[in-house]
Amino acid sequence: MEHADHVRLLAGGVTHGEGGTWADLGAGTGAFTLALADLIGPHGVIHAIDRDRAALAELRSSFVSAVPHADLRVHAADFTRRLDLSDLDGVLMANSLHFVAHKGPVLALVRGYLRRGGRLLLVEYDTDRGNAWVPHPMRFETWQHLADEAGFVETRKLSSVPSRFLGRMYSAFSVSP
Repeated sequence: MEHADHVRLLAGGVTHGEGGTWADLGAGTGAFTLALADLIGPHGVIHAIDRDRAALAELRSSFVSAVPHADLRVHAADFTRRLDLSDLDGVLMANSLHFVAHKGPVLALVRGYLRRGGRLLLVEYDTDRGNAWVPHPMRFETWQHLADEAGFVETRKLSSVPSRFLGRMYSAFSVSP
């Protein structure tokens, strides 16, 4: 996938230039972080969270060399444990939740980081069958059920793109009540 594909997957859940404070949980080297930054614009803040310090260093480097956009704050941390985040306008989980077998506790943490009306954007493979590299993906219908159980509302599919790995990826949007 290219940058335009990343932006297209997120675009339905972020109003261009809206700013705000977001977290990218499992940011890695930042392909989706850069897309989010393009969408929220220069008045936004993104907390990029990942356990891999080298990936975060690569993200910071690519972020600095890109066109100026949102304020980036990197944190080497495990998103499956409580983070010092609150009152966020949004959380992005792109290709990260599929590494978590028991998603409920993580989603409870995420809901706690969001302000009322805050958004959770998910990018996931559209299958319930994983492999060694993507151990716990979920179809959109599975995500709808899980998001509802976790207390999110207004869950809807935003977009999808073909994937050479597991057929198709989708993006979804849910709201914290």
